Amino acid sequence: MGKLKTDKRKIHRKITALSAIPLLITILSGTIYSILQPLGVDAFWLIKWHTGNFGIINLQPFYSIFLGVASIISIISGLGLLQKST
Repeated sequence: MGKLKTDKRKIHRKITALSAIPLLITILSGTIYSILQPLGVDAFWLIKWHTGNFGIINLQPFYSIFLGVASIISIISGLGLLQKST
């Protein structure tokens, strides 16, 4: 049972590490844009970043799907780690 728990932790860490930076970019770009918009600052490039368009690298077709799936898997695997062993 200990080996299985260790494997689950490794999977959880890899998934959360992989999704942490894109999720942070999405959170920050959306927050900063919503603060700047009422001030009359046009920072449309933040919305592009928010949706996965990073100029040369355009991940928009699957950026939201990736973030959603990675978040769901991270939550489920994290909840699985919280369960007590019987």
